[in-house]
Formats: sequence, structure tokens, C-alpha cells
Amino acid sequence: GFEMYMMDRCNFNSTELQDIEFIRSYYFRKVEFTRFDSDVGKYVGYTEYGVRNAEEWNKDQGDLAAMKAQKETYCQHNIGVY
Repeated sequence: GFEMYMMDRCNFNSTELQDIEFIRSYYFRKVEFTRFDSDVGKYVGYTEYGVRNAEEWNKDQGDLAAMKAQKETYCQHNIGVY
């Protein structure tokens, strides 16, 4: 069948906020089509559909601010867990 899913991950080089990268990837049929990367600061598309998503989602400044904040609220918050 068809399966769409989203995955969040944090890449840690240290416990310092500037050394943490937050990535949210969107997949369909095991192919990543769009990604938010905190180091880039916006959504990036990897397929035709993903490029259209990224263009539209990057227009929403409120969503971009919320995604950028995930580095601190999601990643840094969970450093002690890992």
C-alpha cells in the first residue's frame, strides 16, 4: 500500500544550541519528498511534489519560526534523555 510519514531527528555535535541540527523529513513510499533543516532555515523539496510543498510552506513565516524553534524546544530539551 501507500504510506506517508514524517520523521523528526536531531543531530548533536555537542550540547550547545549552535551545534544542534533539527530535521523534519516527509516521506511517501519510502522516498523523502520535503525536508525542514534548521541549518538551512527553510523547507527544501526533493521531488516535483516536494518542491511545490516547500515553496508554499516557506511562505508561512509563523510556521518557519515554529520549526526553527524546534531546535531548542525539541532537541535541546531532550539532550539528557539520550
